[in-house]
Amino acid sequence: MSARERDFTAPTVQLLTPDGELRPTPEAEAYLPLVEALDDTMLERFYRDMAISRRIDIAGANLQRQGQLALWVPSHGQEAAQVGSAHAARPQDHLFPSYREHIVGIIRGLDPVNILALLRGATLGGWNPAENGNFHLYTLVLASQTLHATGYAMGLQFDGATATGDPETDAAVLVYYGDGASSQGDASEALVFAASYQTPQVFFIQNNQWAISVPVSRQSRSPLSLRGGGFGMPGVRIDGNDVLVSYAVTRQSLEEARAGEGPSLIEAETYRMGAHTTADDPTKYRTDDEVEYWARRDPITRYRTWLEGRGASAAFFDDVDTEAADVAADLRRRALDLVAPTREVIFKHVYSEPHPLMTEQSAWLEAYESSFEGGSSA
Repeated sequence: MSARERDFTAPTVQLLTPDGELRPTPEAEAYLPLVEALDDTMLERFYRDMAISRRIDIAGANLQRQGQLALWVPSHGQEAAQVGSAHAARPQDHLFPSYREHIVGIIRGLDPVNILALLRGATLGGWNPAENGNFHLYTLVLASQTLHATGYAMGLQFDGATATGDPETDAAVLVYYGDGASSQGDASEALVFAASYQTPQVFFIQNNQWAISVPVSRQSRSPLSLRGGGFGMPGVRIDGNDVLVSYAVTRQSLEEARAGEGPSLIEAETYRMGAHTTADDPTKYRTDDEVEYWARRDPITRYRTWLEGRGASAAFFDDVDTEAADVAADLRRRALDLVAPTREVIFKHVYSEPHPLMTEQSAWLEAYESSFEGGSSA
């Protein structure tokens, strides 16, 4: 068989069908016990987080359109991939996001107003990961976070903070990136180092089908999950709109990473229902039929159908809707109260201790601004 005749395909692991039925594919059977071990509280938490994520997404987009944010990065349609994977991580794990993993940060304890502050330009960085569940900073430079994550995972090895046999303390790294970022050289370099050093790490690709206006079919002629094997690590493709399989596969992969079995790659096949960012117009490059196809596979609708079949009450869904609306309203109110940082912030975190160079530069800036009519604007 010639290379051109080979079958470059991969199965999609799925537990919940688009119609909301628990019907595992053959490849998903092994992950079913991880879902069966979840109690009703956690199963309901999955739905609650997805619903809150969508309401925050709507609020963020509206704020940008009203001139209150410089940019908003939608996550509509990707809630299951994010919520399931985020809940699969343990508290000691470190999560490295791209720039649309809003609900992942919230699950890890991040106040979402920090995300709005970043996108409003009211902060020069964002947040302290150590104070927010080891949820690291957003990265607007595509794929650079894969290198940051791999370096951190190597550090965990050097510090003896993983593969000790104690699941309560052993740590792993989970890094998010998209199909577009997978085409960047940084992503390949990260995979090389991760495989070489057998880092305790999971690469989580959210394949939302579009790298801004470039379809994934143009970026890769085979499933992105196959890239794992090319670098010497397991790769699996999952239905990214199935929150149960997102949780189970990520949970298993992280457990293996903590146990010293090395890195792995997950491709979550999902869809970006909205624009790449609010600076984008997807109607210029996507068809209505394509959007409708994915709308019928909505992650929240399918999961609600399954919960209803298990006996979830109408009161539960009403409570979630009320909570999600309250969270979005509170976030909007606090976003409007955000103020621009003063110039001192520029110099504050360059060095851990006071430094004469920063003092000199700050004084120069003060004198420069004072030289204009009206004086300093600090």
